Amino acid sequence: MKIITTHKSSDFDALASLVAATIIYPDAKPVLPGTVNANLKNFLAIHKDIFNLWAPNEVDLDTVDTLICVDTHSWSRLDQRLSVLSEKSDLDVIVWDHHEEGDIEARESHLSQTGSATTLLVQQIEKERKLITPIQATLFLIGIYEDTGHLSYPSTRPEDAYAAGFLLDRKADLNILGTFLQPAYGKKQKDILFSMIQEAERSEFNGFSLSVSRIELEGRVENLAMVMQMYRELMNVDVAIGIFRDVAKDNCMVIGRSGVDDINIGVLMRSLGGGGHPGAGSALVKGANPDALLETVLELLKGNQYSSVMLSDIMSYPVVTVNANTPVGDVAMMLREMGCTGMPVVDDNENLVGVVSRRDFKKVKKSNQMQSPIKAIMSRTIITIDYDKSAFEAVRLMIRHDIGRIPVMKEGKIIGIITRSDAMMYFYDLLPD
Repeated sequence: MKIITTHKSSDFDALASLVAATIIYPDAKPVLPGTVNANLKNFLAIHKDIFNLWAPNEVDLDTVDTLICVDTHSWSRLDQRLSVLSEKSDLDVIVWDHHEEGDIEARESHLSQTGSATTLLVQQIEKERKLITPIQATLFLIGIYEDTGHLSYPSTRPEDAYAAGFLLDRKADLNILGTFLQPAYGKKQKDILFSMIQEAERSEFNGFSLSVSRIELEGRVENLAMVMQMYRELMNVDVAIGIFRDVAKDNCMVIGRSGVDDINIGVLMRSLGGGGHPGAGSALVKGANPDALLETVLELLKGNQYSSVMLSDIMSYPVVTVNANTPVGDVAMMLREMGCTGMPVVDDNENLVGVVSRRDFKKVKKSNQMQSPIKAIMSRTIITIDYDKSAFEAVRLMIRHDIGRIPVMKEGKIIGIITRSDAMMYFYDLLPD
């Protein structure tokens, strides 16, 4: 068996390298260490099922004959449960890393002092002309940006910038990137935030609080999205709009942030030629007068062109359920035939008693367990959501409880189910017009 792994306390560069390696080595299992940083934990809460990641305790280490290490080549940095592999004399090791020091001896080493380990693997993907999805491209770009400070750290190399360009060409989503990365906050950003607060205009519309600010910029300023998020929080409003005018280039960057489910910033920004998702978005408007642009934004808000996507718009239905006494093997066959990763479990009275997912099947260790009722391995922790709640609230529940699907209820009965895939459609702006 081949496995791919990375360092513990994994960051985005580690995960991106891990996933990129699965494209180069499609027959290898990606094994993510048990500890990850906070930003990555939030990302995985939504994206976990896409990458089919394995935990160290889910792998039979006795059958491992090939170890592929990415973003590290030090035994001490691997998950402790994998340390037993260091004792295997016949272990074949392959390394992809941008760090100089390491004690893992490899048959094949790909070492280069790029700003990000992900860059090395993206170069190989491009060389082999492998296809990648926009979601994979977005993850890889986050990995590169995190380790290079958005290509600003002294350790950044030309290869990092070339890789970033390649990923943007493959539809990497910068709006999603900004959602999960927490960038640096320097003097320029502090000065702009201070000016915004001084110039802020606060008002009410349709029962929501709004604050807007217009600022003229001199030269390029990074991380305005982060400034806007801090501005909304400091002003303690439901919606914040910033209009940043670059006098030299005669354009205006409009950035919006929403803290309520009913205001969809992504929809508003699409009306201005930009984009985003429900909580955040931006648009670049050339040759616009800031005052006139602000009036347009306010009219869009007041004109009800911001309605948030609701559960009924994105949930999957009708819902296929399985009886709690159905054999595990039969359920596995149903999931395989239907092409889904989980389903609700009900009793003889159609009452919801649990949920079974692909992760639950990893509990099956012996063949005779395939004849056991599905209730033996299902999750009995049931998280549901009412049909009249918003999609945003469903996503929050997924993050809070680390679950991949939530039954949608009406008067005590299941009428639909929202999955991570449904949420991905929502966040990545893939809903039909």
